[in-house]
Amino acid sequence: MKSENNFLLKRFIMMLTGILFIGVCVGAFRLSAFGVDAFTCMNLGISGFLHMTFGTWQLIMNGGILVIVFFTVRQCIGAGTIVNMVGVGYMADFICWLFQEVLKVEMILPLRIAALFIGCMFAGLGVSFYMVAEMGIAPYDSVAVIIEKVTKGRIPFQYARVLSDVTVVIVGVVFCILAGGNLWMIIGIGTICNALFNGPLIQFFKVHVAEPIMKKRNEN
Repeated sequence: MKSENNFLLKRFIMMLTGILFIGVCVGAFRLSAFGVDAFTCMNLGISGFLHMTFGTWQLIMNGGILVIVFFTVRQCIGAGTIVNMVGVGYMADFICWLFQEVLKVEMILPLRIAALFIGCMFAGLGVSFYMVAEMGIAPYDSVAVIIEKVTKGRIPFQYARVLSDVTVVIVGVVFCILAGGNLWMIIGIGTICNALFNGPLIQFFKVHVAEPIMKKRNEN
């Protein structure tokens, strides 16, 4: 029983660490000013078209995806799902507030490039951590899992993630244009890097970092 409790605690810590990394990722992308991540890109485009606040629309979108997840890959829902939905935005806000308002860091080009790199790396690392913890993942992160399941593995997770990321970026761009918004406020090199490389990075970090850490902890 003690061993099981310790393992559960380790999974919980890994889940929280992964979500912390995702918060760092989103904050870093915002500080870089090189474009937002794929899912945020779509939600900004649609919310602008509907004249709805970003937070309200993202909550509606997450709720809709969560219903689909419930009926397809229910195992993806857990404590991590709720923590992710609630905590990532606040963590990103805190990081931006710390750098912009407290430390008053001037984001010159080298720092923006560094923030872009950190955002890309921590995006893959964070998702891989809380996926391996198996305590629930964010609704959108479950979409690639659904695609892999529906195609019976013919589209592996890493390619399914690229497919979903590219799709939501296109949707965001279309709605932003229809709304007459500033397209460059939501899309940039950071968006493209996130859409194309996040899936492979998640798979890489899952196999080479997250799973070995979990296996080692389980053996201990």
